[in-house]
Amino acid sequence: QVQLVESGGGLVQAGGSLRLSCAASGSISSINVMHWYRQAPGKQREWVAGITKGGGTLYADSVKGRFTISRDNARNTMYLQMNSLKPEDTAVYYCYIISSWGQGTQVTVSS
Repeated sequence: QVQLVESGGGLVQAGGSLRLSCAASGSISSINVMHWYRQAPGKQREWVAGITKGGGTLYADSVKGRFTISRDNARNTMYLQMNSLKPEDTAVYYCYIISSWGQGTQVTVSS
């Protein structure tokens, strides 16, 4: 089972940016699809974005145009660039790869 470690979360003002990373313990080059999810306080975990092996991307409507998912197979790392952050983006962000979850990284956006 692949081990995942997220990083890059923090506190940022509305309109700011953060870049999250998800480092995998093994090679990700053959993995078909990888995802980012998030969970806000008191809410269910929700899907944010996904990326295919070929680089195709999909986004939740709530983040489309503001967030960009990417992958670096050479570094076994997936990223989530988050721009124009809003207070409603406040959540713990998780990466999900082949049924494995990372521990999450907290993102807090102040108004």
